Amino acid sequence: MSSLFSSFKGTAQSLTAIRRPWRDFFDITAVDIPTSSSDATTRIAQNLTHFRLNYTIILLVILCLSLIYHPLALVTFFVILLAWFFLYLARDRDEPVVIFGFLIDDRLVLAALVGLTVAGLVLTGVWGNVLVAVLVGVGITILHAVLRSTDDLVMDDLESPYGHVLAGGDDELDSPRGDYTGI
Repeated sequence: MSSLFSSFKGTAQSLTAIRRPWRDFFDITAVDIPTSSSDATTRIAQNLTHFRLNYTIILLVILCLSLIYHPLALVTFFVILLAWFFLYLARDRDEPVVIFGFLIDDRLVLAALVGLTVAGLVLTGVWGNVLVAVLVGVGITILHAVLRSTDDLVMDDLESPYGHVLAGGDDELDSPRGDYTGI
């Protein structure tokens, strides 16, 4: 029980560390129309990376609101969310999954969780509500990601959606470009 609590606490702390302040997320002064489709796709990639936990929280709130008149479905999805959290999201990837003394592969755990989620949707009869809620949430997320300027965002190269491509110092040995020289 103690290891379960410490695992939950560690995951909560790491999630809190990546959540961005809501005042930055809802900054009205950062709203700007993108100048091109290239600018829009860059904004989407950067904002989705920078505000990923904020967007996830908004999607979960919209999902819960869509299930408010279906308490059985809400409880079912809360249990499924806990299963996702403990069996897939919160555990160390180096630590194997052992259920009833059997060693379970990560792909099998993922397939079982997806199957459990689909079964929960079908058996509670709210798949239409969930589909509409997810579409609304994704629409709001994409709209925010396109309209929010990324000029004021401070992002580490490791956090960047472009990863190590943008990283690289003056030393050629550390550069992802290798020993390329300009013409």
